[in-house]
Amino acid sequence: MSKVFQAILSGMFVTFILDFFLFLGIDLNYIKKHDIDVYYNILFVDNQNFILFFALSFTLGYLIIYTSNRIALSIVGVLTILTFATLFEGVGERVGEALLMRKGVHIKTDKFSYYGEIYYKGREFVTFYDYNFKKVLKLDKNKIVSGLNE
Repeated sequence: MSKVFQAILSGMFVTFILDFFLFLGIDLNYIKKHDIDVYYNILFVDNQNFILFFALSFTLGYLIIYTSNRIALSIVGVLTILTFATLFEGVGERVGEALLMRKGVHIKTDKFSYYGEIYYKGREFVTFYDYNFKKVLKLDKNKIVSGLNE
């Protein structure tokens, strides 16, 4: 097996494990906290940045195969600690907010207008906290006229 192929596979393997724990922390500390109805697999796939995933995979693969073990272990170790930090409540919640939440959003349906925070934009529904109602609403994406992409 060539070293280039080993680098690609090693990088993808390490990146996948780091990515798994990143989204696990978001799921445990943000999705579950806000009682958002989404499966982990859908959360993982729909919010994956594939360009970043493959860029990190190639970079880590190069470091693992072509650099000294000390450098590779220290970089992968730091990334592992940062990723595993999302398993702690405060960190996972903040990362989830940074990736998924949008504040101060106006959403209009054919009958109503809402102002609040988008907690999660899923495939079919939007989990939305309305400031006026002080309540979490589950809005059907097909009935939203404006406000999602602004």
